[in-house]
Amino acid sequence: MMSLLKHCRAVSSRISIRCFASGSDTLIDVKTDDKGIATVTMNRPPVNSLNLPVLEAMHRTFIALEKDKCRGMILTSSSPTVFSAGLDIMELYKPSADRARQFWRMLQDTWIKLYSSPYPTVAVINGHSPAGGCLLALSCEYRVIVPKVTIGLNETQLGIVAPQWFQDCMRNVIGDRKAEIALTEGRMFTSDEALSSGLVDEIVQNKEAGMASAHKFLAVHSKIPPLARTSVKVGFRKDTLSRLLNGREVDTKMFIDYVFQPKVQEGLGKYLESLKKKQ
Repeated sequence: MMSLLKHCRAVSSRISIRCFASGSDTLIDVKTDDKGIATVTMNRPPVNSLNLPVLEAMHRTFIALEKDKCRGMILTSSSPTVFSAGLDIMELYKPSADRARQFWRMLQDTWIKLYSSPYPTVAVINGHSPAGGCLLALSCEYRVIVPKVTIGLNETQLGIVAPQWFQDCMRNVIGDRKAEIALTEGRMFTSDEALSSGLVDEIVQNKEAGMASAHKFLAVHSKIPPLARTSVKVGFRKDTLSRLLNGREVDTKMFIDYVFQPKVQEGLGKYLESLKKKQ
């Protein structure tokens, strides 16, 4: 167990110098209160799509919170309607091989830091949360959502296959059977459906109520001895973490091989065209 914790932290320390050298932290706003609780707000209008600079800024943030011995973290959005729309399609559409690899490795690194964080985490989902946005929420320990929004790993609807570690995150939260059905059909859950399936823990009236629920959860968990608490947390998550930690190169190669397939690029192109028409 402790070796896995050290492995997670070593992965981040090896890349921290490069991360601090680039990106803009205005994309990620961080405020820490006098109790050591940090509110991390995604701030890339209009929909907080996750491109390389956003992931770098987020990864820097998670490293800094760990160094500062943060007592808890709330992840939310500055948008009134979208938590995060997921991976930026422009990072997937006709990228260079080097850019694609850099982007995917940073996504892996950011997820590893969030999923194995030594501090407790809450997602306040104050808007729609498809694909990579859903992954961020699933990677937190507690999830609250506002009414009348949707959340899910909907990649198959776009002709894309969610990576195994995305799938594992959903499976770990709602169970094998529900996850299989949701993932094969690329289902987007309404707020009510997300609650009844166990995908989220609470429905709250608005973001302010969500922040209050998050602080209530963290008030309990921040008092538990950190080493014991983190060991239990990573114990539950170790299989999912180990699968990626031990297979990062394979996972990266699978992503690059897949995203450069002509049919995938054609599908992404059509999707981008449909977005332009909606505008």
